[in-house]
Amino acid sequence: MNSTAIAASGLRKAYGDKVILDGIDLDIEAGSIFSLLGPNGAGKTTTVNVLTTLLTADGGTASVAGHDIASETKAVRAAIGVTGQFAAVDDLLTGEENLRLMADLHRLRGAESKRVIGDLLERFDLLESAGKRAATYSGGMRRKLDLAMTLVTKPAVVFLDEPTTGLDPRSRRTMWEIVRELTSGGVTIFLTTQYLEEADQLADKIAVLDQGRIVAEGTADDLKRRVPGSHIRLRFAHHTQLDAAARVLPDSTPDPESLTLQVPGNGGTKSLRALLDRLAEYSIEADDVSIHTPDLDDVFLALTGHATTEAEAQ
Repeated sequence: MNSTAIAASGLRKAYGDKVILDGIDLDIEAGSIFSLLGPNGAGKTTTVNVLTTLLTADGGTASVAGHDIASETKAVRAAIGVTGQFAAVDDLLTGEENLRLMADLHRLRGAESKRVIGDLLERFDLLESAGKRAATYSGGMRRKLDLAMTLVTKPAVVFLDEPTTGLDPRSRRTMWEIVRELTSGGVTIFLTTQYLEEADQLADKIAVLDQGRIVAEGTADDLKRRVPGSHIRLRFAHHTQLDAAARVLPDSTPDPESLTLQVPGNGGTKSLRALLDRLAEYSIEADDVSIHTPDLDDVFLALTGHATTEAEAQ
């Protein structure tokens, strides 16, 4: 497969007069984790459904794993795995039986089927519960089993549509570890999520989708740098030092209670050095220096004009 795992140009999708995707462009590198962020109704799931051939685009072109989604549908489906927002496991079957069913559907037989199922049960730490019905599994275990079923065919590209929704923090972090392991093996991950921390932790590249359009794209750090609000925070041992620093740095904002001073700045080495040199001229020393940049919540609010779905849900 070439270096581009997913490419799209001008993807459009509408239902009557309601435009869901309004010209989406994508270029996702093979073996990377790409995260699509957006509020409810932004078009995240529609994007996944179009790229996985579950929906037909109204306009534009796209390829997944080197195959055109319109003319090479079967090849696309053979190259991908999809895990949706709700675990697609059969509660009446055991964990092992769920995996065997998936192996049978993909015509894996005999020793090969047994080896693949055993490897996945071990990889996802499901060996002890392999003989138990999926109905008895916790939410985190069901998610792991669902993803394991997706990997039976060793897909080149895996689409994860809000895979950790509803999971507790521990189970969410376990899923993060599994996702990282997949990319270390060369798998490309297309992740939609409502958790900004998840995108920040995992994604090599992030795109923000709002009202059917990508309004920003880049690494997490790239996106944070687009939003004003970066500052340097100085903490002092005594009020006299804080007051002296505030006089030397007139644009700063002191906090007498915490003995800190907030100074506007991007946190780059040049501006930081200039700031410390300025304090040194007046023999002022800070006990602690820290750099603060906007987080993805700030980015999301600045780009879309509203809070994230995560914030809205709280």
